[in-house]
Amino acid sequence: MPRVGLTRDALIGAAADVADEIGFEHLTLAVLAKRFGVRDASLYTHVRGLADLMEGVALLAHDEWAEVLGEAVAGRSGHEALTAFADAYRTFATGHPGRYAATRHPIAPERLAASTGVARIIEACYALLRGYDLPEPDATDAVRLLRSTFHGFSDLEATGGFTADRSLDASWRRAVDALHHTLTEWSRV
Repeated sequence: MPRVGLTRDALIGAAADVADEIGFEHLTLAVLAKRFGVRDASLYTHVRGLADLMEGVALLAHDEWAEVLGEAVAGRSGHEALTAFADAYRTFATGHPGRYAATRHPIAPERLAASTGVARIIEACYALLRGYDLPEPDATDAVRLLRSTFHGFSDLEATGGFTADRSLDASWRRAVDALHHTLTEWSRV
C-alpha cells in the first residue's frame, strides 16, 4: 500500500531538493527513502529506479529553469533582455546546483518529447536574440557562445574557481556587456 502523501511528484521534488543540497551525482534512492522515513523498496511504487528518478529530476529542472528564463526575457529586448537572461541563468545555476547539474543529464527521447521544458528554454534563448536580428546560422552560433560563457562562469563560481580579489558581480557585468557588444557587432565580425 502506498504511503499517504508519497507520490511520484513529491519524490521528484524532494529528490531535486536533495540534489541541490548534496549534489545531483550523489542522489540515491537510499538517501531519498531516508528523507521520507521509508524503505528503499517503498519508492519503487512511484519510480522504476534511480535512472527514472534522475530523469524525473532533469525534466523538473528543465521546466523550472524554462519558467525562470522565460520570465526574464518577457517584454525585454537587446541589452536589457540579455542582462535579465544572463542573471536568471546565473541565479538558477548557482542557487540550484543539483537541479542545474540535472539539466545536463541525458533524457530518453520519448520522455524529452513529452516535456516542454527544453523547448521553452530554447525559445527564451532565441527570444533574447531577436533584438540582435541575427540570421541563421549566426543565431545558433550566438546561442552556443552565450551558453558557453554563462555555463563556464556559473560553474567556476559555484565550485570556487575564481580566487582573484575582484567582485564576481563586477566581472559578470563586464562579461555580459562584452557579449552585448559582440552580439551588436556580430555581422562585422
